[in-house]
Amino acid sequence: MAHDDSALRPQFWQHYALNELNDEEWEALCDGCGTCCLVKFMDEDDDIVEYTDVACRLMDCSTGHCQHYETRQDYVPECIQLTMDNLPQMMWLPAHCAYKRLYQGQSLPDWHLLITEDAATTHAGMKAANIGIAGRCISERGLDDDAIEMRLVSWVDV
Repeated sequence: MAHDDSALRPQFWQHYALNELNDEEWEALCDGCGTCCLVKFMDEDDDIVEYTDVACRLMDCSTGHCQHYETRQDYVPECIQLTMDNLPQMMWLPAHCAYKRLYQGQSLPDWHLLITEDAATTHAGMKAANIGIAGRCISERGLDDDAIEMRLVSWVDV
């Protein structure tokens, strides 16, 4: 998920609407928490989302990063590519998610890399805010639906 800083306009998230961002800016909004890659159960009638600690089979649960991010849909065709068009239907994203926050007219979290401009500070801020799946998820590999359903977590704030 590395991005080309030269393609990022200064404080673009404050000056441009989401649909005006270039590809690099769009990708730079992602904080890399991995929460969107967790298996979740959604009751659309009641607008309820329940997250599990079970991650997509491409997730490296020790680092919280996708092992094949750029080509993930080749491996997991059902992996959702977040776009401006489908963002309104994805309010199940966690409350700290930059895409969701900006869409809802909120600011980026203080710990976001675009704010801190320092990966260590961002990592420490995310850890302090209990954000991210690194070290606290398991792979979906070998688990059936019943086993996954037993692994609901309460540490994801929607």
